[in-house]
Amino acid sequence: MSRNQEIRLGAGSRSMADAPRSTGGGPGPVMSMADLVLALKAASDDTRLTLLALCRRSELTVSELVSILGQSQPRVSRHLKLLCDAGLLERTREGAWVYYRLALDGAHAALASTLDRLIQPDDPALATEMARLDQVRQQRAAKAQEYFSRNAPRWDEVRRLHVSEREVETALHAILGTDDIDDLLDLGTGTGRLLSVLSGRAARAVGIDLNPDMLSIARVALDTPEHQHVQVRQGDILRLPFAAGSFDLVTAHQVLHFMDEPRQLITGAAAMLRPGGRLVIIDFLSHDQDELRREHAHRRLGFDDVELHAWFTESGLTPEHTLHLPGRSLTVGLWSATRAPLDNEA
Repeated sequence: MSRNQEIRLGAGSRSMADAPRSTGGGPGPVMSMADLVLALKAASDDTRLTLLALCRRSELTVSELVSILGQSQPRVSRHLKLLCDAGLLERTREGAWVYYRLALDGAHAALASTLDRLIQPDDPALATEMARLDQVRQQRAAKAQEYFSRNAPRWDEVRRLHVSEREVETALHAILGTDDIDDLLDLGTGTGRLLSVLSGRAARAVGIDLNPDMLSIARVALDTPEHQHVQVRQGDILRLPFAAGSFDLVTAHQVLHFMDEPRQLITGAAAMLRPGGRLVIIDFLSHDQDELRREHAHRRLGFDDVELHAWFTESGLTPEHTLHLPGRSLTVGLWSATRAPLDNEA
């Protein structure tokens, strides 16, 4: 029986709503007493506590936080620096913009989340700031929708040639099985669709994309309470800003055909995997739709199984599942490979 036949699709497949979140085991994260005192001192101010509450609900720039708080930019920046130095906030630069959000990992993240959860949800002291946060979100959504509307016809041209995204996502869940995901990295995340699809079974999810307009759409789509463990970052997917072995699942959905050197993406993605981690590539099988190269900037007209499996092997991975989903004119392929587990985990 082939791998394609081993994977069962349909009503029995797991949906995002059915998939569990990873909870981990053993004692929670801890920090030294000195670090705890520093973090508590940083949070012991009404403005900084408000900043933690805001940055837990959304990634925000300094200018957005200035408009929400109604304070000067230098003053807000000083508060942000104290919170970042204490490990309670994370700071990420994207071109001329800097985004702030609550820390996602470790004891500092647990403390920051706990402090925010202890605040009364309808506390009148936060009412004005939360109303202004909603205004910022509405402005973002309007800008993202304008970009999406301008480009949607081009995307729809390609979508009509292959199977629906829902079919692809069902197949992806089938490939992943029932395992929880601790850390997910989505390369070329675009609108963040795959992050949303997999977020319900991941403890932490990060999407990387170079296009700031696409990231704006992703931020709007993921700016919900159930996605507080998900973040998107501007970056080059061939120069990833993470240490090797940081993730147990890496995905690349309809990204490879835009690459001049697709093999480089496979090599870089493989380096991100922990022992036992998995890489999943979703792209087109080889085809003759040359207009996609001329009109949609596709560099490659799809890939074949032998090619993908060879790149997996060269990158130290073992090919696992292969699945083909025929569409009207294009066939979508899903290929997965794994990094060998440690000897004591085999």
